[in-house]
Amino acid sequence: MNRLAYFSLGSNLGDRKRNLERARELMASGMGTVETLSGYYVSPPWGYASENDFYNYCLAMKTELDPMALLEAALGVEVEMGRVRQGETRMEKERGYQDRIIDIDLLMVDDLIMDHPHLVLPHPGMQGRRFVLAPMAEIAPDLVHPVSGITIAGLLERCPDPSNVIPVTLDD
Repeated sequence: MNRLAYFSLGSNLGDRKRNLERARELMASGMGTVETLSGYYVSPPWGYASENDFYNYCLAMKTELDPMALLEAALGVEVEMGRVRQGETRMEKERGYQDRIIDIDLLMVDDLIMDHPHLVLPHPGMQGRRFVLAPMAEIAPDLVHPVSGITIAGLLERCPDPSNVIPVTLDD
């Protein structure tokens, strides 16, 4: 079964652009085919203080993998790239935001609604994060969030996050 999965990627350590490119390459080699890719955005860290701004983008990927396999593969890419996570539980992770070489979040898979101890779809925090919604609105503005019934563009318009998320052109 061909699924369309949406991911948000971010990096605020090292060569941020190269980190994002490498993550995309690794994802494409083992998870599916990248169909659409947003531009790059720069944003401040969300949920913690740091001097290191993030580069972010979103991508849509055609895949044969089920959502749990997609999550495991994305976590595998993070580990391969040197991501170190603090804490084991969701609460520990949420309290433990930190700078990171790569962060890959599975946002949506088709219009699937899922509530599993290790994966909630659509991503439960995406509506409140401008750094996710701005690049998502670039690649899928008319995509309807299956829980709220609101398009991604509509969610961006209503987003309570005051963060300054700026599209950037990154030259090689």
